[in-house]
Amino acid sequence: MNHALIIPARTWVSVGSPLLLLVIWQSVSATGLFPKEVLVSPEGVLAAFAEVIRSGELVTHLRESLFRLAWGFGFGVTAGLVFGLALGLSKTVSALFGPLFQAIRQVPVLAFIPLLILFFGIDEVFKIIVITVAAFFPTALSTLDGVRGVPKSYFEVGSIYRVPLWNLVTRILIPATVPAVLSGVRLSLTRAWLVLVAAELVVADSGIGQMMEMGRQMFRLDIVMVGVIVAGLIGFLLDRGFSLLQARLTRWRRA
Repeated sequence: MNHALIIPARTWVSVGSPLLLLVIWQSVSATGLFPKEVLVSPEGVLAAFAEVIRSGELVTHLRESLFRLAWGFGFGVTAGLVFGLALGLSKTVSALFGPLFQAIRQVPVLAFIPLLILFFGIDEVFKIIVITVAAFFPTALSTLDGVRGVPKSYFEVGSIYRVPLWNLVTRILIPATVPAVLSGVRLSLTRAWLVLVAAELVVADSGIGQMMEMGRQMFRLDIVMVGVIVAGLIGFLLDRGFSLLQARLTRWRRA
């Protein structure tokens, strides 16, 4: 027997579970127990998928969502890195802002939406700021934990040998904190995408979330399901892609 052709049991489970769910979905929808407005069939979802692709609607909404994600995620991660470093390296900053940061980060991001709408309205700025807030806290917290996890002896040795500050940061601080920071950034990316879709469901005139909301208002469950599938697929690809990048950037730890 050719062992190269033997498929691991884990692979069978990974492939089989979605297929089983699809079969159950098709079987239940075929019974006619539920109207199409309540339970659409897989064929109906596939037809709706082809419809929004042909019309260009899916591409337009997806482009808008990814544009907002890129800007908000970029701002949030940058601010989180700077604030986390300041919080971990400065006792003054930690005393002034540490307790407030720890308190505010416990608040769900979606709870900020009414307040942000009051200040910024419902235009693009609001959506980008919501994503920025979602990405900020996990990045800042992971950066803070990473800095505090660096043994003080590293800095003491550097001080004894009068290592320049730049070398101290680039050769000691950054390598020691990279794994923790990347884990926080990965969490920020996932969280930012989830919050973006949720925000678009509430207040937006475009985006994947808004496409789903319009489908709900028109009793087009097939469109809603297309949005759910696309949102899940994009979220998976973003997380998987960053996971591969994370493994590549930290491969020196396994050397």
